[in-house]
Amino acid sequence: MGEYHRFLFLVILLILVPGPDYVIVTKNAVGFGKSAGIKTVFGIAAALFCHTIFAVVGLSAFVAKSAALFTAVKYLGAIYLLYLGVRSLFSKGTQLTTTVEAEKRNSWVQGFFTNILNPKVAVFFLTFLPQFVSSDTASWRDFAFLGLTYVLLTLVIYTGYVLLLAKMKGILEKPIIQNIINKLSGFVLIIFGIKLFSENN
Repeated sequence: MGEYHRFLFLVILLILVPGPDYVIVTKNAVGFGKSAGIKTVFGIAAALFCHTIFAVVGLSAFVAKSAALFTAVKYLGAIYLLYLGVRSLFSKGTQLTTTVEAEKRNSWVQGFFTNILNPKVAVFFLTFLPQFVSSDTASWRDFAFLGLTYVLLTLVIYTGYVLLLAKMKGILEKPIIQNIINKLSGFVLIIFGIKLFSENN
């Protein structure tokens, strides 16, 4: 039980660390409303759920061991972050209703692909989860349980963050604030994309 409590503590700390997920959730929640933020969160959780399955069935290990496949996924993930960053950086302060509705629909996709195309997440699941499973009694159920716990905590913490942003709607919905967040989000996503693109396997 002590090991599981340590796992929970470390996972919560890791989820709270700022990264591309927070940028995309913030951008969508502030720019397109609470529902868009929630959809982004569920996209992120769906990708983490897939990574859990990949780790359990051994697909993540296969990707990690294949330099060519790992690099291909990494480049796709970096390109996607750069694409989102450039779109956000050059987005207009005022947007048509049709554009807003399209972005709301795309929120889940953005959350999902930002994570599923990041091989570093797959490697993280492979290296982090085994630390909390006894090598003598380890089974796929243990890995699945820890992975699903990670997914659930991600849902709870990120949803809480979206609800907090919704409470600040009066301030954040001002055009000048939204424009600043768009530009800042775009810049940060581009930085993350370049960083992922240039990282060694």
